[in-house]
Amino acid sequence: MSGELSPIDQAKFVAAKKAVEYVEDGMRVGLGTGSTAAWMVRCLGEMVREDGLRIKGVPTSTRTAALAQELGIDVVSLDEAKWLDLTIDGADEFDGELNLIKGGGGALLQEKIVATASDQMIVIADVGKEVESLGHFPLPIEVIPFGWQTTRALVEEMLVSMDVLGRDVTLRMSGDRPYVTDEGNHILDLHLGRIGNPRQLSMVLNQVPGVVENGLFIDICDIVCVGYGDGRVEVRDINDGTVRQDRLDFVESDNLFSDLSD
Repeated sequence: MSGELSPIDQAKFVAAKKAVEYVEDGMRVGLGTGSTAAWMVRCLGEMVREDGLRIKGVPTSTRTAALAQELGIDVVSLDEAKWLDLTIDGADEFDGELNLIKGGGGALLQEKIVATASDQMIVIADVGKEVESLGHFPLPIEVIPFGWQTTRALVEEMLVSMDVLGRDVTLRMSGDRPYVTDEGNHILDLHLGRIGNPRQLSMVLNQVPGVVENGLFIDICDIVCVGYGDGRVEVRDINDGTVRQDRLDFVESDNLFSDLSD
């Protein structure tokens, strides 16, 4: 596989491969959305097919649900599962306290609901996603379509009093139309540059009428598996304060990953 993957994809793969080691038979597992999470779903699919792993997967988007079903993972809704043992998902950014920005893939609402309904959340990411301060990646917020321009104006006004570098707010588009989430909402991307107080910003954003949820995940992530292009993976556990290093070997195979393109 090493000859087939770019260094960034190798990093995503080893992070995903390490994270699925936490999955045990009989677990109810939240399945994240995005390019890195797709590697994780593929790894779980391989375990289901080759090792007989039995899990209930709760997807965070329609595209994750489709991929999981294709790979033979038993997919159920969160209402059916009620509570999850573990959620594994990617992140657009993470800081030293394992606070996250998520939502680049447009699924932040379902992702946050699923993550907070879990005993544990593991984030998988390549090393390029680590930042000293959150905010370089645009912060997504999900808003209802009704009056979204008024909501944007209220958010821009609120940002004046926040500890951020920029205050540009744009409507996410899909071609020539506004992007629509699985819940039928729109997404505003906040180009902030740096977020000085993510906890405060998260709380204030959710008080703005029309805002459904924001992409700041504060005190939700427990473990991050950081992948490197040479096969190294670093596991950081915020609860026990440990950092562990490992290295995963690549093998040539025509398995479930052969047709995956990020």
